[in-house]
Amino acid sequence: MGSRSLTKTVRGSDAVDGAGVRLVRVLGHGTVTDFDPFLMLDAFDSRDPKDYVKGFPWHPHRGIETVTYLIEGRIEHGDSLGNSGTIGNGDCQWMTAGSGIIHQEMPKEAERMLGLQLWLNLPAKDKMTGPKYRDITAAMVPKVEEDGTAVAVISGHFKGVEGAIQGDYVKTLMLDADIKPGGSLKVKVPQTDTLFFYVVRGSGTMEGGEISAKSANLTSEGEVLDLNAGSEGLRAILFSGAPLKEPVAWGGPIVMNTREELDKAFSELRDGSFIRHR
Repeated sequence: MGSRSLTKTVRGSDAVDGAGVRLVRVLGHGTVTDFDPFLMLDAFDSRDPKDYVKGFPWHPHRGIETVTYLIEGRIEHGDSLGNSGTIGNGDCQWMTAGSGIIHQEMPKEAERMLGLQLWLNLPAKDKMTGPKYRDITAAMVPKVEEDGTAVAVISGHFKGVEGAIQGDYVKTLMLDADIKPGGSLKVKVPQTDTLFFYVVRGSGTMEGGEISAKSANLTSEGEVLDLNAGSEGLRAILFSGAPLKEPVAWGGPIVMNTREELDKAFSELRDGSFIRHR
């Protein structure tokens, strides 16, 4: 089995989004081709509520899935389907925007707001599927523990354990791995899947280089990822999925395949026909 090696490390840059939320935009327009089917990754880590309480008021999405994973903190949300709820410590919200949804995400004051949001592209044939939410509480996520290393299986399969969900459109592996100091983690994946991981804390090594905190690390093709933690341990959120290899037309919160589809989406927002499901 071929081992994966480190091919690219991305740290992103400070950004302000929503109504004034400070975050780090790790992945974005410039990384679309290399990280396909993963479009955007925003990471946030703050102990100052002023960085995030203004939140993300009502805004649209079409053509993507958003995956919000909260390690610590609290976010209240609502949407045009009539859903509302709260994401808390260890919870994940997997939202399929599909043909169109309007929602809001409003972080609440907490001791620490730590987590990330990933945008996962939808295949062309599924861009206009019906929108839906999957709220994944921490209690729903199975854990695999071996020799002091703990892995939460949010999506996909790991060592025979089925995750809390399975991807409906892009079969996605999502793991939260907390590797003990000096420990290691091996993950088997399809040979040609795109696989990257975001390091929340700690440092370590893998074939091809060193890895450090607050970085997204892209790997080569191969069947096995082998991560080795340094003396302080390593916590990483891992994502893997098959690349779509389709054209991307991206305008703000909407991602389609052609400029015409993008223009139509914004035209529908203006004339009030954007939402097909309520």
